[in-house]
Amino acid sequence: MWHSLRFRLLAATILVVIVAVSVTALFASRSTASEFYGYLEHGSLMQQRRFVMMLTNAYVQAQTWDGVQPLVEQLGQFTGERAVLADANGKIVGDSGRDLVGKTVNANWSPSSRIVVAGAQVGALYFNPAAKQSPADAGFLAAVNRAVLVGALVAGVAAVLVTLALSHRIVRPVELLTAAARRMETGDLTARVNAASGDEIGELARAFNSMAGGLARLEQLRRNMVSDVAHELRTPLTAIRGYLEAAQDGVVALDATLVDNLYEETMLLNRLVDDLRELALAEAGQLHLERQPVDMGDVAQAALETVCARAEERGLQLSLDEPSTEGAPLVDADPHRIKQVLCNLLNNALDFTPRGGRVTTVVRPDGPWVRVEVRDTGCGIAPEHLPFVFERFYRADKSRTRATGGAGLGLAIVKQLVEAHGGRVWADSAVGAGSVFSFVLPVAVESL
Repeated sequence: MWHSLRFRLLAATILVVIVAVSVTALFASRSTASEFYGYLEHGSLMQQRRFVMMLTNAYVQAQTWDGVQPLVEQLGQFTGERAVLADANGKIVGDSGRDLVGKTVNANWSPSSRIVVAGAQVGALYFNPAAKQSPADAGFLAAVNRAVLVGALVAGVAAVLVTLALSHRIVRPVELLTAAARRMETGDLTARVNAASGDEIGELARAFNSMAGGLARLEQLRRNMVSDVAHELRTPLTAIRGYLEAAQDGVVALDATLVDNLYEETMLLNRLVDDLRELALAEAGQLHLERQPVDMGDVAQAALETVCARAEERGLQLSLDEPSTEGAPLVDADPHRIKQVLCNLLNNALDFTPRGGRVTTVVRPDGPWVRVEVRDTGCGIAPEHLPFVFERFYRADKSRTRATGGAGLGLAIVKQLVEAHGGRVWADSAVGAGSVFSFVLPVAVESL
C-alpha cells in the first residue's frame, strides 16, 4: 500500500495542498491584519484629533482638569474603548472605567495623544492602555482568521476528494493493465483492456492491446512454425527413409538413380536449414554485407537467368523492363544478397502464376531510391492476408505442400535483407489480377 501509485499520488497532493493552503492562509491573514490596522490607524488618528481638540477646549475654559470625568466617559462610550486622561504629572484625572481616577499611569503605557496648551503639555490621552488592541478589533481579526482556516480546511478536503476521484480514474486503468500483463505472463494471450478513453492512458491501453494481439499472432506463427518445420523436415526424411528401407530390403537397386533421389531430398533439407540460419542472422543484425555500387539492371538480369529454366519448365514468360535512356542509378548494396532477394521474389511469383502466365521485373529510378518490381499474372493475394506475407512461416494457403509456398521463409528473408540495406519492401495485390512485389534501395553516393 505504501508504495502504491494511488497512495503516493494522494500523499503528494495532500502535501501540496497543505503547503499551498498554509502559505495562502498565512499571507491572507497577515495581509488582512495589515490592511485592517492601517484602516484603524487612519480612522483613529482623525478621531483622536477631534478628541484632543475637545479636551484642549475644556482645559482652556477651566484652566484645570476638574470636572473632565463626564467628558472622558462620553469619549469611551463613543469609541467603545476605555479612555484614560492623565495630567502633566501622570496622575489620572479621568477614566471611562472610573476605577483608575487618582492613580498614576503605568510606565509601560504609551499615550495615544498628548494635549498641549500654549506650548506646554498639560495632559495625555490613553485608549485601552492595558491592552494591545481593543476587544472589537481582536474579535474581528479572530473572525477573519477563523474564516480563512475554515476555507483552507474546506479547500483541503475538496482537493483530497478530487484527488481520490482522479487517482481512481488514473490508477484503475493501470491496475487493469497490470492484471492483464500478469495474465499474459501466465500464458493467457487473450488478455485485453478497455481502451475507450482518448487520453494517454487510453493510448497506453490501445498500445497494450496491439502488443497483445501481436504477441498472440506471433505465438500462433511460432506454433505454425514448429508444425511447418516438422512437416518440411518430415517430407524429405520420410522419402530418404523410404528409399533406404527399400534398398535394404532389396526392393530397389542401390544405383545412381537412387543416389540422385537421396541427394535431392538431402538438398531440400540443407536449403531449409540454410534458410532458417540466414533468417536468424538477418533478424539478429549479424548478416555480413559486402556493399558496393551495383547496377540493379545487371543484378535483375542475373536473377532472371538463374530462374529461367524453372520458368520454362512451368511454361511461364520472363521479361525485364528497364529505363530506355541511361538506366537506373547505381545502388549501395551487396550484389549477391540483392540477387537472392530477386530470386526469392521471382520464385514466389513462379509458384503462384499458372501456366501461360507472365512474370515481369521492372527496374526504375524513384527519387533518392532505385525501385524494383516483380509483377506476375497469378491468382493474387486476398486483402486479409496481404499485411502478413513477409512474416516468417506465414502462408495464405494453409495446405502444406511445396506447390503452394513451401515453408514460407522466402519472403521473410526478402524483408530482412532489404531492410538490412536500408530499404523497404511491400506488396500490392488483388485476387484474380496478380501481384506486385516492390522494394526500394538507396542510391549510391557516386550516383547522386
